[in-house]
Amino acid sequence: MKRYIIIGSLLVFGIAFSCNDDVLDKSNPNGVSVEGYYKNGAELTSGVTSVYSMLKSNNLVAREWFFLHDLRSDDMAAGGGQLETPRNQLLLGTHDSGNSVMGTVWLAYYRLIHRANAVVDNSEKVTDLAPADKARLLAEARFLRAYAYYELVSMWGGVPLYKNYVQTLDGSLPRSTEADVYAYVTAELQDLQGALPATYNAANQGRATKGAAQMLLARVLMQQGNYQAAKTELLKVYDSNVYALVDNYNDNFLEETEFNKESIFEVNFYPSGGVYNWDGDGNGATAGTETVRTQEYSAIGWRNVIPSNSLLNEFEKTGKGDAKTDPRFEDSFYFTGEKYNNGASTLTDGQQNGNASVIDGVTKKVSWQKYSLMYKMNESFLTGGINQRIMRFAETILSLAEVENELGNIPQAVKYLNMIRARKSVSMPAYPTAKYPVSTKDQVFAAIVHERRVEHSGEQIRNRDILRWRKQSKLKAEPLTYFQAKKHELLPIPQQEVDNNAKIETGDQNPGY
Repeated sequence: MKRYIIIGSLLVFGIAFSCNDDVLDKSNPNGVSVEGYYKNGAELTSGVTSVYSMLKSNNLVAREWFFLHDLRSDDMAAGGGQLETPRNQLLLGTHDSGNSVMGTVWLAYYRLIHRANAVVDNSEKVTDLAPADKARLLAEARFLRAYAYYELVSMWGGVPLYKNYVQTLDGSLPRSTEADVYAYVTAELQDLQGALPATYNAANQGRATKGAAQMLLARVLMQQGNYQAAKTELLKVYDSNVYALVDNYNDNFLEETEFNKESIFEVNFYPSGGVYNWDGDGNGATAGTETVRTQEYSAIGWRNVIPSNSLLNEFEKTGKGDAKTDPRFEDSFYFTGEKYNNGASTLTDGQQNGNASVIDGVTKKVSWQKYSLMYKMNESFLTGGINQRIMRFAETILSLAEVENELGNIPQAVKYLNMIRARKSVSMPAYPTAKYPVSTKDQVFAAIVHERRVEHSGEQIRNRDILRWRKQSKLKAEPLTYFQAKKHELLPIPQQEVDNNAKIETGDQNPGY
């Protein structure tokens, strides 16, 4: 028998659920009801902050979010037997509807949506804010809600579409179509742009900006194959004079260079040196203060995942006959014998727990450097405050290359590609190269696939690129060795959702599960 718990993923303020189907206590004496909150601007601001807190929580960007994206791309391999079973299932494609990592991310995004809906639906009671300030706060909540739905629809297809705060136990909804979810997200992002500023002062960095809404909308449109409309949004970002490529590629992944000119939207963590908050719901004044990514991926941490051989061999190198070894190869990974800890320590094989890699036929141990605190620390347990860059200007430029190529503007597409390669710390030979001629649309697309992969390795972009290109029949070969058609195109709807949502039945499950 199904229990009427709102999609198993919405925490309703002021409502407590009983494990007994026949007994339901609808009031929580220890909780604050939504109806009694949002009386003034301070409470509205706190409500919006709670939405950001959910995004940066352990269940999303601080941990489970990067695993779900990275493990479903071909950028990653298991660091060794220490990779937990639910994560290894995602890496091998053996996951099912009970996978806990997948279910955790689904649950967390709906909690984020629920918080955003509570803010939006109760905002009318707030009268002590200037209209522009109130509109901005609502636009921030709507942006985060749109981001959550974009994440959900791009990975699961059609999902329940909650546009309003759910107040009753029979408020669960069936799956909407993928087209309807995309249409809603598109309309929201088009409408809210005008209420968001181009930039913020130092005290408010990390809030959603106009450029973040435009870039997110471009992502949404590209996933649907609407390249002409995506170009319009990308050019808004490109022509805004707000963003630029930073000279040093590695500055995009260090703690000291957060919120630089290249950053469009990043999740803000407190400075390293605190205590990691394992609370998955982002609750409390200290929720989400640090991220555990550096511990999960670092050479001297748990090293649960390492770069895949295919990624390591994707980079241009003189040893393979290329004109130059791509500096992003050294910037993205740590190798045995390399200095770290401000140059005071040398990395050994023994420090790197688990598996080795094979690069151009040579076996050696390689670990992730991006977002690792090892550049300035030598600790066996590393959680830290390096902000997660969700969107950066390099993606804007590479996306412009892709849309221009799709629209038949090959010279302009190549121009954008070469802008990325011309970054001062990269300075790679311009296209065309011996390996990547760029005379035809197919040749330019191959260069785009290459450039996006080496520029954005381990940045939770490759997974969605594969999803987009596969759906649009652009891939010459399937990147994932385990891929099964009519199954792995989408993730399964979590079993907890099927069990708890009265409007979703077993027959509504995605194909193959």
